[in-house]
Amino acid sequence: MVKDIQFREAGLAHAAQRLPSVVVDDYNIELKDGDGFIGDRVSKSAFREMLEACRDSLRALGPDPLGDKKSCDFSKRRLDQILVADDPLASGVVFSAIEGFGQELARVVKIFLNQDGWAGTQAIVVGGGFSDSQVGCLAIGRAGVLLRAAGIDVTLEPIRHHPDEGGLIGAVHLAPAWMFAGYDSLLAVDIGGSNIRAGVVTTNLKKAPDLSRSEVWRSEIWRHRDEDPMPSRDEAVDRLIGMLSDLIRRADRASFSLAPFIGIGCPGMIEADGTIKRGGQNLPGHWEGDDFNLVERIAAAIPRIGDHATMVVMHNDAVVQGLSEVPNRQDVTRWGVLTIGTGLGNARFTNRGADEP
Repeated sequence: MVKDIQFREAGLAHAAQRLPSVVVDDYNIELKDGDGFIGDRVSKSAFREMLEACRDSLRALGPDPLGDKKSCDFSKRRLDQILVADDPLASGVVFSAIEGFGQELARVVKIFLNQDGWAGTQAIVVGGGFSDSQVGCLAIGRAGVLLRAAGIDVTLEPIRHHPDEGGLIGAVHLAPAWMFAGYDSLLAVDIGGSNIRAGVVTTNLKKAPDLSRSEVWRSEIWRHRDEDPMPSRDEAVDRLIGMLSDLIRRADRASFSLAPFIGIGCPGMIEADGTIKRGGQNLPGHWEGDDFNLVERIAAAIPRIGDHATMVVMHNDAVVQGLSEVPNRQDVTRWGVLTIGTGLGNARFTNRGADEP
């Protein structure tokens, strides 16, 4: 109880609506589409299914221009290479999947824009692993063209940071400005359906007081989706705690001054007490419900950073990745983020005015 009071007095809260730079208007919308969700139309697996459908139509007429390799086994890099290779038919197959995905993405964006929490959205950034490829950028660009052609005045473009880094850099916008007094870095965690990443983010406040020069100094990744058998929840948490402890040691050896703060992005609807209400179904083990609190587990394992008690703040992972764009979205008032990965993350923001308390 004492810790809860201290936490609130510090001006920090899990899944807070009002953050230092923005108001989180909405996030983690789960819109139904028949037996599934709208987001299933534009996931990473949805693109592979579109690619496979294009190949199926050609197999009935002759050899598959992409060979015998399964669509799900093509890496993003390899698909990018096929786009500019000398085989026009193979390139055309990939372009066909891009076109189909771009159309679906435009439809999904229209549905989001019709939600109350997304009214008046002026710009949307698209993050997640899919945006980290030429294929993904072309699909995003095509969706943006379709939206403009339909008379919808919204900018749609890829997130500026590498998605892996954006999910960590956004954590600096979870912490109040006073947290950085005397510190030059903090710990950040990005939990996803395929992997868990932890890193040290340097704020570089002397170069840019608006945190626009924040960057990942070092990070560690664990691909839990590749483990066989799938790790349990407790094994995943222990692995994360080990990663954070290692990063603390590395930062100390490098003479960084870590703030006593850990910012976490995690899938799902996050409650004010740090529990996950829903949306954690892709994580290893069962993370939802009142019987598990990741924040408390981490705070108990890492009670202090330097000379001060550790504060741990958790928000939805799409919110945190979107926060990395805060310095780049000062030309608009209302903007959103969609993250395309194992699922479709989403969040909508309103920038807070400089004169707002």
